[in-house]
Amino acid sequence: MILQLKNDALALLKKLISTQSFSTEEDKTALIITQYLNSKKIEVERNGNNIWTKNKYFDASKSTILLNSHHDTVKPNKGYHKDPFQAEIIDGKLYGLGSNDAGGCLVSLISLFIYFNNHKNLKYNLILLASAEEENSGNGGIRSVIPLLPEIDFAIVGEPTSMHLAIAEKGLLVLDCYAHGKAGHAAHGLGDNSIYKAMAAIKWIENYKFPKTSDTLGEIKMTVTQINAGNQHNVIPATCHFVVDVRVTDQYTNKEVLDIVKQHIDVEVKERSLNLNSSSISKNHAIVKAGIKLGRETYGSPTLSDQSNLSCPSLKLGPGDSYRSHTADEFIYVDEINEGIKIYVDLLSCIIV
Repeated sequence: MILQLKNDALALLKKLISTQSFSTEEDKTALIITQYLNSKKIEVERNGNNIWTKNKYFDASKSTILLNSHHDTVKPNKGYHKDPFQAEIIDGKLYGLGSNDAGGCLVSLISLFIYFNNHKNLKYNLILLASAEEENSGNGGIRSVIPLLPEIDFAIVGEPTSMHLAIAEKGLLVLDCYAHGKAGHAAHGLGDNSIYKAMAAIKWIENYKFPKTSDTLGEIKMTVTQINAGNQHNVIPATCHFVVDVRVTDQYTNKEVLDIVKQHIDVEVKERSLNLNSSSISKNHAIVKAGIKLGRETYGSPTLSDQSNLSCPSLKLGPGDSYRSHTADEFIYVDEINEGIKIYVDLLSCIIV
């Protein structure tokens, strides 16, 4: 059965790669996933472009594991030499947009679900969710589906981790900061220069160290990524706008970080969202212990995923390499998909059979 699942997974991934599925435009890949699961005699539910299903012998009295990955992609960057929508295998590499992030993970998790779907007397229920709008953290993605699902005990989120165990993930807080001054003529030195006020705030952002450090994720990282002020050389600007990218660890909530920043800098601070918090799962959790026993390593991930929208413990795990995500001529090794399916099956076999 495993061999058949591997072959089917590769064929499915090729079809997904060949079908455009930018965030909010995943209707065609949603249909492909639906048809594939239907061909395996699995009925699905759909909300927007999110597809989910429960295992055949779902028992409401049991705890539930969520198997989640996404089927949307970013838009291909200008560095592509290959056709991003042509799924081709060269020297063991399957090329194509979304092959690594996160198509390989998605088809491997689908294979995992199919493997256990007809098993009776599992210790846990399984829910498979192929989510939309992950790449843009859209409101039509996983956040719109979670309220429709039964209570989740814990989740496996499919993202490329080389099949090692990302037991924690940094959250994201984006801040729009506005330093306000007073316009004046540069020659007279009149006015109140908003750029200088912004510089003082940026210096604090550059140097500040949050007191608590995470064992798995290290320190919170704040980076100023955009700045804009003024429209002509001889006018002192009244307003300077700059953007701060904050990667938050499991030691703080996004709200706590926001409050600390506001207390320390003398500029207006507006958060874009407080929803994308850090996430983690205990190293003593049964799924993590099972992974370690299988020889997998644990680490903290700096990249954001749909984990940030889950309130339950979650483990990020999947075939592929995170460093290939969003790169030109994206690819995943076929052997990585085959290995991913096997490790997923071995891992869940340790706790649900």
